[in-house]
Amino acid sequence: MRGGHASKLFIPESAAEIADILREANEARIPVTVSGARTGTVGGAIPFGGYVISLERLKKIEIDKNSKTAIVGAGAILGDLQKAVDAEGLFYPPDPTEWSCQIGGTVATNASGARSFRYGATRGYVQRLSLVLANGETVSIRRGENLADTNVLFKTDAGSEIALKVPTYQRPNVRKNVSGYFNAAPLDAIDLFIGSEGTLGVITEIELSLLAKPEGFFSGIVFFDSQASLMGFVDQARDLSFFNVRSQVADHIAASLIEYFDDRALEFISEKFPETPGGMAGAIYFEQETTADTEELLLEKWNELLESHGADLERSWFTTNEQDREKMREFRHALPVSVNERLARHGQRKVGTDMAVPDANFPAFLKYYKEILGASGLDHVIFGHIGDCHLHANMLPKTADEAEKARHIYGRCVGQAIMLGGTVSAEHGIGKLKRKYLAAMMGERYLNEMAEIKKALDPSGILGRGNMFDESYL
Repeated sequence: MRGGHASKLFIPESAAEIADILREANEARIPVTVSGARTGTVGGAIPFGGYVISLERLKKIEIDKNSKTAIVGAGAILGDLQKAVDAEGLFYPPDPTEWSCQIGGTVATNASGARSFRYGATRGYVQRLSLVLANGETVSIRRGENLADTNVLFKTDAGSEIALKVPTYQRPNVRKNVSGYFNAAPLDAIDLFIGSEGTLGVITEIELSLLAKPEGFFSGIVFFDSQASLMGFVDQARDLSFFNVRSQVADHIAASLIEYFDDRALEFISEKFPETPGGMAGAIYFEQETTADTEELLLEKWNELLESHGADLERSWFTTNEQDREKMREFRHALPVSVNERLARHGQRKVGTDMAVPDANFPAFLKYYKEILGASGLDHVIFGHIGDCHLHANMLPKTADEAEKARHIYGRCVGQAIMLGGTVSAEHGIGKLKRKYLAAMMGERYLNEMAEIKKALDPSGILGRGNMFDESYL
């Protein structure tokens, strides 16, 4: 977003300093924007006046191997946490593309990534949050301690009681969704702050649960010359994975991620990976955890499944070692790099979708993507988290006229996703750029319910002003 500006930048070193800043801002009704590593894509960290609080100095990372937990400052970098966790033989599953993000930001946006197919998003690993509210009061909320069906009640560290009315809206029946404040029956107070995009409080410290590090992985990038064959494979791999994870069967197909690349995406990737076979309809990147006891049998089962769906096994790539697995991750991340390079040559910005729809409606939504983008004449690629029925369609305009056309198509895709019972944002959040789409998805009544939660925690409306919903609702 263009035009961002602020009157002051604060780089505090403690929650106490943040509390002082917020008390001053609240009394004077000065807007406050929380800034993490600024890796977001929806403008949430861009201020339009007021104060900016950067959390970059809250870098604490403490790993407890025995309890499988991490105590992390909001400014700690995800890549640093992953290294510390790995060194202890543990595993932190949330895997957003950009590992230079800060943990506080991943909590504020409920970040996910490729591995959410099996492990879910950040929310599932947050056990405790320390926050500073808009009036400067601090609060520590632990999962399971503040549950309610109608009114959630919790206390600040100073003893003030805060009651929040549980919203009545039902969230879309999709695997990934970061559109608006979370709701469930019963609702846990901690979940309101996870994914709230800096509008309800400033997160200062997080307690995360960790898992035992998997013994090994079997990874594959598999090419298909038929879209129908590829989709048949995805449907069966998804169904088998969900069933076998629920059944806790160790030696059956249970992918940890299933990622998709369309034919145009493969053309882009071939610029950096010339060994990518040409003439393919698309590719799937998958991984599964293995042990020494299960590896051989799992390779056989995946091979049988792939053969039954006509995968081009001779030109596909498979590995069980860490070095080649890292190369496959590089293949996955080569696409956004190539896309950005193409856009830079034309002085334009990509227009990328982030919608997800229910499983039953996904084939229709993918067909819609392909038809509307194919007819547009715009350069584009479709890729992403097909296991979660969540793909990114990136349009790559070369001129201002094409950029306007791309934005129009984006709006039509939003409308189609809503009509199919989906969400306008599956993992990137709402920020300032998608407010009107959240309003279209939720409607006036439910947006007002969100606003009531915001006003109960931030009566002066200073935090994250402009994020999620228009100021008129406050």
